[in-house]
Amino acid sequence: MEQKFDVTGMTCSACTAAVEKSVKKLEGVSSVTVSLMTNSMTIAYDSDVPEESVIEAVKKAGYGAQVHKKKGEKRSAVSEVNPIEEELKEMRYRVKVSFIFLIPLMYIAMGDMVGLPIPSWLLGTENAVSFAFIQMLLSIPIVYVNMKYYKVGFKALWLRAPNMDSLIAIGSSAAFIYGIYAIFRTGYGLGHGNMEIVHMYAHDLYFESGATILALITFGKYLEAKSKGKTSEAISKLMDLAPKTALIVKNGEEVEVPIEDVVIGDVVIVKPGKSVPVDGTIVEGSSSLDQSALTGESIPVEKTIGDKVIAATINKTGYFRFKAEKVGDDTTLAKIIQLVEDANATKAPIAKLADKISGIFVPTVIAISIVTFIVWMLMGYSFEFALSLAITVLVISCPCALGLATPVAIMVGTGKGAQHGILVKSAEALETMHSINTVVLDKTGTITEGKPVVTDILTNGEMTEEELILIAASIEKPSEHPLAEAVVEKAKELGLTLKKVDNFNSVSGMGIAAFIEGKPYIAGNLALMNEESIELGQFQEESDRLASEGKTPLFFGDNERVLGIIAVADVVKKNSKQAIDLFKKMGIDVVMLTGDNKRTAEAIRRQLDINKVIAEVLPQDKEREVRAIQEKGHKVAMIGDGINDAPALTRADVGVAIGAGTDIAIESADIVLIKNDLLDAVTAVHLSRSTIKNIKQNLFWAFFYNVLGIPLAAGVFYLSLGWKLSPMFAAAAMSLSSVFVVTNALRLKFFKPLHERNQTES
Repeated sequence: MEQKFDVTGMTCSACTAAVEKSVKKLEGVSSVTVSLMTNSMTIAYDSDVPEESVIEAVKKAGYGAQVHKKKGEKRSAVSEVNPIEEELKEMRYRVKVSFIFLIPLMYIAMGDMVGLPIPSWLLGTENAVSFAFIQMLLSIPIVYVNMKYYKVGFKALWLRAPNMDSLIAIGSSAAFIYGIYAIFRTGYGLGHGNMEIVHMYAHDLYFESGATILALITFGKYLEAKSKGKTSEAISKLMDLAPKTALIVKNGEEVEVPIEDVVIGDVVIVKPGKSVPVDGTIVEGSSSLDQSALTGESIPVEKTIGDKVIAATINKTGYFRFKAEKVGDDTTLAKIIQLVEDANATKAPIAKLADKISGIFVPTVIAISIVTFIVWMLMGYSFEFALSLAITVLVISCPCALGLATPVAIMVGTGKGAQHGILVKSAEALETMHSINTVVLDKTGTITEGKPVVTDILTNGEMTEEELILIAASIEKPSEHPLAEAVVEKAKELGLTLKKVDNFNSVSGMGIAAFIEGKPYIAGNLALMNEESIELGQFQEESDRLASEGKTPLFFGDNERVLGIIAVADVVKKNSKQAIDLFKKMGIDVVMLTGDNKRTAEAIRRQLDINKVIAEVLPQDKEREVRAIQEKGHKVAMIGDGINDAPALTRADVGVAIGAGTDIAIESADIVLIKNDLLDAVTAVHLSRSTIKNIKQNLFWAFFYNVLGIPLAAGVFYLSLGWKLSPMFAAAAMSLSSVFVVTNALRLKFFKPLHERNQTES
């Protein structure tokens, strides 16, 4: 059993580690996954755990929590608030107030050093207290609007789970407390005529350092929040696709109702230019629908009576009515949104390493800061110098970038996948996909169309192809065999009107016999022709050729001779060859797994240049074949669409279900392709590789920054900028680090599938 909660107050990966640690202590909780990007927590239970206990455990860790509301509840709320917009609004206010007071504060504190005019009543030792006091007054509003750092930071410190806010709170508090102490010492010096004390403290106040730390970090967090908002645009756009109302038939009249009021069985009307509100089947009319937002297909799809329509697709021209079959959270759109959200709430294995480091990083940084202060003091440097570098260490080492490195890339990657009709169920699947070196493909429905069609028509020269199809389709019409359906379908394509058939007779295992206008005809395999002692002539060679190509030759004749052959086959999808070629270019071995006979399988293998084929595999043995490949050291992705593929999909390192497949296959898979196109499987691998590359870039930058930041602060800042300025530049560097990581992740928004790149280049 799983349950989702919304968590508030988290700012870095140390926060998520603290929440996970606290909730995991509850009896009955088997696993906890906390997402910084979505501010959510997913809990798996072994036994029932009261919601109140979970919320209380989160509060003990220093954060807030509430049970996550379902999407339907959110949409129907009268006063729906976008949490990202709310966070941005608050951050924007804090940034404005911080800089409104920081600018005059910096002018007063630093203006005289760079030759700027300063009011005379603030100059000189006699005005030292006024000079210090006005800086303190200007700092107070900055501290007040950023009080969140202190509330969260010191509470986390008290609970022995320090986080990023703890570092900011300690660093800026040390600066402010020292500034207040300096005011008292300056006043004491003036009162007792001790000018040496006045000179020592009058210009070493640190109010501007503490205020700059708060202002710059808040500005950085604002940019970060803004960028994070962009990473979730994919989900937001999906949510905005579905119309808010639907036009239904009620008591014979058209009635517009809220989308939440549509129930299964309602007849829904869709007019030109309108979006389909829920999933269903057309019962009247026809049209072309733009499905690009959900499937990525640029060309509108023709739909008529009996065809399925899905929510959020746009009706281009026609007018139609359909019967609602899936509503609310059961629609395809709702499930897509849920899958993307669930993927963002999970953690990739690569992210767990960063979380473990962040969990111990903050206490380590605090310890290093204390050691830094003590070492510089023991080396004979001033208290102010040692304090400045200690504060610099605290501020520059905040693990914000480390905590954001993975989740922002995962969110952008899964969102981009959804835009291309690729639904990734978990971050782990997205990561594993990049290391796949073998792809196992089911044949029927994955590589091929999954239904037989007519591929060749050969006549004896005494009749045209259309005449042969007319006779063949007429006698095959009463048959229920799949191959017969292919012939009848071909006649429909040609617009032929079938003839009446008399004395229809099925010859078990061989074919059929019937009369048309009093003349006898037979249709079937080679065995039937031999049974009727009909001479094949040149058709024997043609039959062998067609069979070698993986096609099934159907013989048609009268009682004297063969009239012709119609070859039927489950044809290869138009993009399968391109997809297999791209897999091989990516260094991935391609294996075809099929229950079909070796001759047909080999013909497909030759046609598509597949590395290896495993034929005549029973449904229950597909899982065993995948396991055998894995035991040879291969990382396997299994791609299939049928019920018999489900065990193999589960066994594979990554299971990929073709979207047009069965519900069981989709349920068993880690990645779902909405379109019935193998090229999307290539795109899934390419997207995974691009996302993991982006994550590694982010982690490299985060580790580089946090590991080398301390010596840079103590060294470069001191040598080039002066030790007093180092905390300010540390704050700026820390903010820019997080913004860089988020901005780098946003590059994934420009991801383009390989096959689209190739088309552009050609």
